Amino acid sequence: MSSTDSSANKFQSIAQAVSQVLLEGHTAALATLVVAAPEFEVGTKILIREGAKLSQGGLGNDALDQAVIQQAATFLASKFATRLFQVKDFAPSLTDWSEASVLFERIQPEPRLVICGAGHVGAALARLANLLAYRITLIDDRAEFVSRSHYPDGAIELVAAENWSQAVTDAIGNGHGVSIAIVTRGHSEDEQCLRAVMSSAEVDYIGLIGSKRRTNIVLQRLRDSGAPEKKLSQVHAPVGLDIGAVTPEEVALAIMAEIVAVRRGGKGGSLSAWRRVQSEGSPW
Repeated sequence: MSSTDSSANKFQSIAQAVSQVLLEGHTAALATLVVAAPEFEVGTKILIREGAKLSQGGLGNDALDQAVIQQAATFLASKFATRLFQVKDFAPSLTDWSEASVLFERIQPEPRLVICGAGHVGAALARLANLLAYRITLIDDRAEFVSRSHYPDGAIELVAAENWSQAVTDAIGNGHGVSIAIVTRGHSEDEQCLRAVMSSAEVDYIGLIGSKRRTNIVLQRLRDSGAPEKKLSQVHAPVGLDIGAVTPEEVALAIMAEIVAVRRGGKGGSLSAWRRVQSEGSPW
C-alpha cells in the first residue's frame, strides 16, 4: 500500500470515528499536528473522546499521543471551540517536539434546547434559539399552543404533552448537549418538569423561570422529597442574565444569553467593564 493510500485510510477512519461521536451525541477533541518535528507528517490526527482514552488515530509517537490525550481533557473543560498549542506548552519534557504545534478542535453535536411551556416567553425563546442554530423541542400540555400553524417552517419540534414528566424525559434523551428552560404557566407544571429533569440524564443547563420566591418554593419542594442537592444546585433560578428584561422577547434574550454563556464558558458581564475600573482621567 502506498503512503497516499495509507493516509487516505487513516483520514477515512478518523472521519468515521467523528461521525460516530456525533451520532451518539458525545463530545470529543480532534487533535491535528499542524507544525511537525522532522520525520513526522503534518496533518496526522488523533481523536479523543471526553472522559476516555485514545479513540482513533495517532500522531506518530506514543509519548506525544499520551501527552495530547492528557491535554485534550484540559481543552474540553475550557469550553473553547479551537485552540492551537505548541507541545512545549503542555509537555515540556518532550524536547524533540518542543516547536511542534497541535491544533485542538471540539467535536460535538449541535446544541439542543428543550423548552417546557409554549406561552409568550416559551414561543419567543423557541424562535430566538432557532436563529442561533439550536435544535429545539417545545413542549406544552395545551395542544393549541404547540400547533404547527404557529411554527409553519417545521424547524421546531412540537410536543403536545399528555404527561409533563414523560414528555420531558423523552425529550432529554441521553442529555448530551441539552439545555432545559422551564417557562411554564404555574408552580405545578414547573415542579413536574423539574422533577423529570432531576431524574433524567445529566444535561448541560437547567433554567427555571419565576421570582426568587416562586423558584425557591419549587426547589424546596423537590429538596423535601429527596431530590439530590448536587442537581438542585445546578438549577439557574431565576433563569437568565440580569439585563432588565421586561417583554417576552427580552426575557428570551436574557435566557439565551445565559445558556450561551454556560455553553461557551463566558462570564456574562460587560465586555467594557474594565474601562470603568481604570484610574480617573485615563481612557485606556
